[in-house]
Amino acid sequence: MKRTLIIIAVVLALGTAAFFFLRSRSGSEQKYQTATVTQGDLKATVTSTGTITAVGTVQVGTQVSGTVEEVYVDFNSHVQRGQLLARLDTRVLQAAVDDANANLARVKAQYEAALDQYNRNKPLYDKKYISGIEFTQYRSGLEAAKASVTSAQVALERAKTNYGYAEIRSPTDGTVIARAVEPGQTVAASLSTPTLFTIANDLSQMQIEASVDESDIGQIEEGQHATFTIQSQPDRTFEGTVKQIRLQSTVVQNVVNYTVIVTATNNENLLLPGMTATVNFEVKSVKNVLTVPNAALRFQPPADALEGMGATGRDTAARRARTPRDSSARRSSGADSTSQPRDTTAGGSQTSRAQSRGRIWTTDETGKLRMISVRVGLSDGQRTEISGPDVREGMTVITGIAQPQTTTGASRTGTGLPFGGTSSGGRQGAGGRQGGGGRGGF
Repeated sequence: MKRTLIIIAVVLALGTAAFFFLRSRSGSEQKYQTATVTQGDLKATVTSTGTITAVGTVQVGTQVSGTVEEVYVDFNSHVQRGQLLARLDTRVLQAAVDDANANLARVKAQYEAALDQYNRNKPLYDKKYISGIEFTQYRSGLEAAKASVTSAQVALERAKTNYGYAEIRSPTDGTVIARAVEPGQTVAASLSTPTLFTIANDLSQMQIEASVDESDIGQIEEGQHATFTIQSQPDRTFEGTVKQIRLQSTVVQNVVNYTVIVTATNNENLLLPGMTATVNFEVKSVKNVLTVPNAALRFQPPADALEGMGATGRDTAARRARTPRDSSARRSSGADSTSQPRDTTAGGSQTSRAQSRGRIWTTDETGKLRMISVRVGLSDGQRTEISGPDVREGMTVITGIAQPQTTTGASRTGTGLPFGGTSSGGRQGAGGRQGGGGRGGF
């Protein structure tokens, strides 16, 4: 029995020694995800969304009320200036014209009668046969009749004008992009002019009304180049130019936004009014610079991987990891852009490009980690400009740690123990349960 216990103790000791030996060996042979330092151009952009509209849009309405009798155009119809679009029922309007004509004839007769009385009594007044008070009545009656004639003529012209409004004509050349009326529909123009048609002057020139928040509006300038995409053409990029920055602001969810107008050509008629466009304003660009993925600037080796660097290397790495300037460099390089909807630091960090610093990690010929201090520049949200005496094109940098794969292909984050089981760092046991502590394999 005693001999059996001794054999078990020896086996446990050998197993434990083998475990720590394999663990140290696996730590020294840590696998990393890598990328290459490349040389190329970078463009910092401010991203926004907007709605595509025609450059010149005219809303055609009616100035008189009535029932729509005929509609002569439809959606997408090409019209010319003065072309008849629709016609209202003219019976009521014609009756108003007839009534105005009759009223004019009546007041003209009254005027003729007043004029006759004036002409007959004027010689009598001149010969002092009638008094001035009596003659004043004839003169004022003539003036009133004359004014009534003028008023009746104006009323007749107004009735004729309203009759002409029954024919709704196009005020410009263009294309009908909206029609809000049907034959038989009643329109009322008593309070406000109803919109019957919307006509776009020229669909070969379009504009985007993009909304840019106040943190980015300072980087937008008139004449700036911009690119945009639309959902109907996801693989194609269109170009435009900033035409106007409107001073009127709007508040959306406590964020102040400004409208930026971007003009673009539409020779192929791919851009339609009402489409949503994703606009990228090019606020800064650099050419022929060394760049690395943003993940390379975010990488931080685990503590056990720093053991092979020696005391000096570990202390230096620890100091740099605690340096606030290093964290600001990561922010200015766009390293945190993956947690934001878009990379807004790309243009905002231009004033401190030369002062921002960061670090990248690589391995030497023996496979040991090596840290390189770099100057961080422009970022486009995916890659960042770097420079430094130890940086060269084509060198390999570390972007992350490659997770080992189990036999089932699943990633294992815990450290294996001899004879099965997982350590306290393991998140999940073999049975799929959450592993809070070590679990033996017996």
